[in-house]
Amino acid sequence: MLRIKRAYEPRASEDGFRVLVDRLWPRGLSKEAAEIDEWLKDIAPSAELRRWFGHDPERWAEFKARYRRELSSAQRSAALERLRDAARTRGSVTLLFAARDTTHNHASVLLEVLNEQP
Repeated sequence: MLRIKRAYEPRASEDGFRVLVDRLWPRGLSKEAAEIDEWLKDIAPSAELRRWFGHDPERWAEFKARYRRELSSAQRSAALERLRDAARTRGSVTLLFAARDTTHNHASVLLEVLNEQP
């Protein structure tokens, strides 16, 4: 089972294996407080795409399309497979992100992609 959650929210028993999927460490969050099991920087959107998007909801549809293209690259396939494998072997996996917007963020796109492909 895969789910997403803000990195600033406290750990819950249903979180299972917690994976930070941001390229940058969440501001003001200590490693101890985050209780992150793994940090997969390489699965996050490129720095260029992240800057272009700027969390602007008007750019959401285009951001999703561009990020999906990035995720389909050979460079990202290993990270995607790592997450799929974790979901198969560990049961619950929570993808953590720092964005304030819980709807328009890359983790929601990543979750969609992971749920589409076995």
